[in-house]
Amino acid sequence: MNVVLTILLAVQILSALTMIGLILMQHGKGADAGAAFGGGGAGSASLFGASGGANFMSRSTAVLAAVFLSCTLGLAYFGNLRTVAPSSGSVLEGVVTPAQPADASQQIPGAVPATGAAPAAATPAPTGPAQIPAK
Repeated sequence: MNVVLTILLAVQILSALTMIGLILMQHGKGADAGAAFGGGGAGSASLFGASGGANFMSRSTAVLAAVFLSCTLGLAYFGNLRTVAPSSGSVLEGVVTPAQPADASQQIPGAVPATGAAPAAATPAPTGPAQIPAK
């Protein structure tokens, strides 16, 4: 199982880096408008031809994006299938809880005592209209 995860992770990283490189090499849609007004005389003599470079690079980017997405889905699926070995257990199993305080002065105010007795009832707030003392 670890071999599959390692292969998927390596393919995902390589496809991401290659996709970044291809995206940075592509011309934006605004680059054609600048070439029409005399700004890009050398742009017509590209490596892949006049329009073949855009098609090749955009299709390669789309294929790499599909590979990246499938690797991401595979990593998510196979990553959730991993089971924890019974010998290691949970991380929380090794947590040590502190001992209860010996006397009542160290306990949290309003907390239920450890003996199981209910806490003293608080006096209820008055429900009638507020009385304003006269001066």
